[in-house]
Order: sequence, then structure tokens, then C-alpha cells
Amino acid sequence: MSSSSLLPLTSTFTSLPSTNTHQAIKTRTNQTQGFRVSCNRAPDNHNDKKLILPETQKLVLPNVDRRNLLVGLGGLYTATNLTSMPSALAAPITAPDITSICKDASAGITNQDKAIRSRKCCPPSLGKTIKDFVFPTDKKVRMRWPAHAGTKEQVDKYRAAIQAMRDLPDDHPHSFVSQAKIHCAYCNGGYTQVDSGFADKDIQIHNSWLFFPFHRWYLYFYERILGKLIKDPDFALPFWKWDEPAGMPIPEMFVPETIDGKPNPLYDVYRSADHIKDRIVDLDYREINGKLDKDIPYKQQVLCNLSTVYRDLVRNGGDTLSFFGGVYVAGNDPVKNGAQSVGSVEAGSHTAVHRWVGDSKNPNGEDMGNFYSAGYDPAFYIHHSNVDRMWKLWKDLRLPGHVDPTEPDWLDASYVFYDENEDLVRVYNRDSVSLDKLKYNYIENSKEVFPWRNSRPAKRNKNLQTATTTEVKKVDQIKFPVKLDKILKVSVKRPAVNRSAEEKVKANEVLVIKGIRYDSGKFVKFDVFVNDKLKDGVFTTPCDPEYAGGFAQIPHGGMKNMFMGSSARFGLTELLEDTNTDGDEYATVTLVPRTGCDDLTVGKIEIILVSVAAV
Repeated sequence: MSSSSLLPLTSTFTSLPSTNTHQAIKTRTNQTQGFRVSCNRAPDNHNDKKLILPETQKLVLPNVDRRNLLVGLGGLYTATNLTSMPSALAAPITAPDITSICKDASAGITNQDKAIRSRKCCPPSLGKTIKDFVFPTDKKVRMRWPAHAGTKEQVDKYRAAIQAMRDLPDDHPHSFVSQAKIHCAYCNGGYTQVDSGFADKDIQIHNSWLFFPFHRWYLYFYERILGKLIKDPDFALPFWKWDEPAGMPIPEMFVPETIDGKPNPLYDVYRSADHIKDRIVDLDYREINGKLDKDIPYKQQVLCNLSTVYRDLVRNGGDTLSFFGGVYVAGNDPVKNGAQSVGSVEAGSHTAVHRWVGDSKNPNGEDMGNFYSAGYDPAFYIHHSNVDRMWKLWKDLRLPGHVDPTEPDWLDASYVFYDENEDLVRVYNRDSVSLDKLKYNYIENSKEVFPWRNSRPAKRNKNLQTATTTEVKKVDQIKFPVKLDKILKVSVKRPAVNRSAEEKVKANEVLVIKGIRYDSGKFVKFDVFVNDKLKDGVFTTPCDPEYAGGFAQIPHGGMKNMFMGSSARFGLTELLEDTNTDGDEYATVTLVPRTGCDDLTVGKIEIILVSVAAV
């Protein structure tokens, strides 16, 4: 992926909602499926602030103090806009020595005094130096299996491995607690960018293009550690196959508190009891004013889940940036970087499952409902095993634009983990892209087409549509930012209409919502609908073609009322076809706040064409 491939082919526009629009949509709020509104450091080491350049760039610039260099350029560049700097000045995110440079987690834990899990997330130190990663030489490929369909032998081995991990002392690098703390340290402010010259900026592996590779490495070592604990070199993790109807409920082996009179090592007390026993997972997680929308029939929930997976992998994941998330390089502030976008799977099904499993009654949504505590639930790992599988399936589709990032700043980003031999190992994104080299894969039923592959929302019946009569203001008429404490409806000019099939193959039409500013100490979600032209009495649901997707965030800021910035991207090419609006010059975009949005603001709304790379 080249940076030029992400440039918009049109100018941008902005606007505010119309009061009349809010009144018009408000009439639908009594219906279950209609639009409903809810209002809801480590010390600086100045001697270490050196610019560490990739080998290919060291002939261009020496290792110099990055901030002095930026000042010397006359203010043309700043530490907060490195994503727009020439590649010679950018540098990848580099995790430090995790055993010597680490601090207690605070980010995302709003009620720190009432935190159920420890905020001391630093790993134990064995006094070892960091080694570079070497690909495994295993003779067999570990085959991860669907958790709902595991054999007795697979389930028994998995339980035995988790129990062996739980039996280790907490201060052992392979212990259940130490493995859980990995997510806390990397996600809740345990490490800084000190090795890249920015000791005052935390590392955050969510909400950017680091999301997929970091979690792949995390599970890679977790799986191999479990195998070594039970002396099984072929041990493979299960995956929660929530993209298939039979796999949508949480797997049964995680539900009982005891097995044969002994504690079940896969059980976690901090799960939402309402969701676990009675319902299949909601991959869109329709929370209204802090409560899950339960008025959805079983069959409709299944169909909506399949549509969500299709949207995450196809419609909203149509190019590298939209699928992986925004560029994140050394010097970027994970809190203030409002241009950084969240990838389609991360913002969609990934976040929904976290929220659905975690107990919202706990002070910080523990366990799965907060990044700092998520690793304490064994279900976290099978969930992320399927998230990792989504990356594989996305590439296997071989659609235009479905290619991994190619920038050095992504390829050379690195993290440090303890491996199965208790050695510290530095791993790079570039080595995460091939499952063949990593010696693991996923068991699939090759005789069937994935059910989500045929779950593109049905084309809207024109007889159910009507011409828009309510005046909707254009985005270039009113000043932004806009507070999303009520429904926002705007008209956005499109860069082109009625594009040919050949033109659509070369570029995706994408809705971009920029400058989303929200309280990072709480769960937030708003939904996005485009060209909802339904007649009175017909209501749009997340299963329908007008639904573009949602923006959702698990708590991960520093404290209550700590505001973070982000952006979101939604594919429109298919949506416009399916809503019979491909010939319209303007698209009507509706943002519907669901929860935690009483102080959320949106800075800009635009529609762009994004060139896609051939596979």
C-alpha cells in the first residue's frame, strides 16, 4: 500500500444537522428497530530521544534527536503529524525492553480505585537480553479448531493446558496472570515510545494498523506456551467461530463453573450472565442507553450477524487502510491523533464481542469489556483467534484492495514477548503475514461457502422508498464540529455518480467521518445510515442495505473525561447500488447515537474515492 493510493480524488465538505430532521426521525423511536437516541508516566529519559531509522533510511539521515530535527525544519513538521512526513523522517513503532521500561497501567481504567484486576501489568524480569525472532521449524502445522465443534480429546487437552498455566506462580512469565497482563501493558499505557525517541508518548496497539499483527503475535506465543506446558508440540488453540450460525453462542466448554466437581479453568466469573446463557452473540451490539436491545428474534439475529461479518470483510474492508486501520508511527500520540482511523473488523465484530461478553455492571466493564482486564477471560483468546482468522479470510477473498500494508513503518513495527522457552523475543509485522511460515492454520469446511459470503444485504425494494421531502442541510453550509447528543442528518456531495463497473474495480467510494472526539473512559457507540428513504411505517435495521456500520470504542483512555480522537470509514459502493441511489449527486448520511455519546463530537464528514491495489 502506498500512501498515494489513499489520497481522495475529490474535495471535502462539512455541515450540521437540521432541527426538522431530528423531529422527523424521532417519530420512529418507539419502534424496536427504528432509530433510537441515547445520550448517554514514566520519567522522561532525555538521553534516549534519538531517531532510530530503518536500515534503508540511515544513508539519508544520521541518528539525531528527532524533536531538534523537527524544530530545525522551521515548524514545518511536528511530532503530532508524522503520518504526513516524508518516509525518511518517519519511523515505526518500536516496543522497548518490556522488562525494564514499564509502568503501571492507568489508561482506560475510569474507576481505578474499584478496579477488579491489578493495574500492575509489567512482566517479570529474568535478566535476559532480547533476541530476534526466528521462524519455527516444526514439522507439522498446528491446526486451530472451531471451539463449538471440538472433539473430546481437543477440549480435554485445551482445558489441561489452561489449568497448567493457571497452576504456575503469578510471577512466572508463562503464568495465566502474566499472559493476561500482556494485553493490559500494551493497551492501557504500560509502555512508551522511548526507543523511538518519544518517552512521553504511550504505545497503543488498538485503533490503528498495529491491531492485527500485534494480536497475531500475542496468540502465536500464547499457543506455543500452552503446548509446551502439556508437552504437545502440535497443540493448537480453538477459535470462536461466530461467523457461522452454529458457532455464534459462546462455546459450551466455557459456560459451566465446574467440571467433574473441579473448577472449570475456562470459566470466568466476570462475564455478563444475561448474555452468556440465553443468547447468541450480537456482532453489532445494539446497546440503547446502556442496555442491550433484546427485542430481536433469533433468526433475525443470525442474519444480522452474518451481514455484520460481510460488512466487516467486504463492504467496509475494501482497501488496506479501511481494513487494517489508520497509519500509526513513532511520535504519534494515541490520544490526540484524531486522524487515525479504526479498521472495519476492529470497530465492528471485534468490539461488539468484547462488550457482549464483559459485565457492564462491573466498575470498568471487567473482564472482556475493558482492555486492561480482557486477558483474564479465557474466552478472550478464542475470540481473538477468530479475529486473526478474519485477516486470513479477508486476504483469501482476493478482492481488489485486499492486500497487506507495504510501508516500512508498518513492516518494521515491532513488539517484545516471552516465547515458549522463556526468552525475550522481538518480532516484526513483516514476519506476521504468512501463516505457512508461522506453522499454524485454521480448520475450515472446504465443501461449503462461508454463510456470511452470501449475506450481502438484499437490494431495497423501490416500492418501499419515497422521495426525500424534509430539507437536509449540506455539509458545507454549517460549521463543524457537531455534538452527537441527538440524531445528526447531513447531505454530502459525492465525488462521482453512476460509475462504470471498471471504475468501481479501480476505486472504492468511501464515507469518512473524521475528528471523532469522545470520552475514552466509557463505552461509546453510534450507528451510521446512508440514504434511508423508507416510507412511514418501514424501519431500518442493521440487517438492511442502508446501514453502513457503527463506530464503537471499548474504554481505553487515561481517566474519566479524557477525550480521544479517531476517525471511521464506511464503504459505499455496494450500499449505493443496493439502495437504488447510485445516481444521486448527494448522499444523505444519518448518525444515530446509541450510548456514551452525550459529549461526543464529529469534526468532518466527507465522501472520497480510494484507489485500490490489485491482488
